[in-house]
This record gives sequence, C-alpha cells and structure tokens, in this order.
Amino acid sequence: MDTLITLLIIAGAILTYSLITWFYQKRILTTLTEEKFREGYRKAQLIDVREPNEFEGGHILGARNIPLSQLKNRLKEIRPDKPVYLYCQSGLRSGRAATMLHRKGYKELSHLQGGFKKWSGKVKSK
Repeated sequence: MDTLITLLIIAGAILTYSLITWFYQKRILTTLTEEKFREGYRKAQLIDVREPNEFEGGHILGARNIPLSQLKNRLKEIRPDKPVYLYCQSGLRSGRAATMLHRKGYKELSHLQGGFKKWSGKVKSK
C-alpha cells in the first residue's frame, strides 16, 4: 500500500511539473502555424535546436544550427533585440530552448507548430 501511495505522489508531482511548464511556455512563446512562420522567419533569427546530425539530414533554408545541448554556451550568437524563431523535430526542444532564452532576457520568441516534421517548405540537406 505504501508503494502505491508513493507512486501516486510521484505521478502527481510529474503531472504538476508538466502542467506548470506547459502554461509557462504558452505565456512566453508564440506557437506559429507553418503559414505564419513563413511570413516572419526571414525577418527573424531562425534557429534549429536539433543536433547536428539531424540538421545535416535536412533543415529549413536559412536556419542556423544551435543545438539545445549547446545553447547555454552559444547565447552570444543570438541577438536579444531581434525576434527569434525556433524549431526542432516536433516542438518539444524548441519549447525548452525558449524557456532558457526567456530566462536570459529574450522577449520575442516563436516556434513552429509541430516542428520540422510538419514543415512542407524548402529544405536544404548536406
């Protein structure tokens, strides 16, 4: 019985943390449809937060690769005074990247709804 209560407490804590994170990201990050993303990404800093091997497999034309795992050390490459458009494979990592950027003072943060796997526009591969 004690094990069941412990598991329920852990599950509740995980659910609570997930909900808080989701609401926080909704507040700081604009989720854009592909159409809206296309309208603005050329005027913004387009950042692909996937790992280099994913980026080389195909990326949105004009994107810079700054993987989430390196973002903290490469913040100087992103200007805080310009809009930042983020994307990853599905949208999870770009949300985490936005959280990190917001804590460092970045304000205009947007990401692609559904991530790169939903992108139907021009793609560049190496």
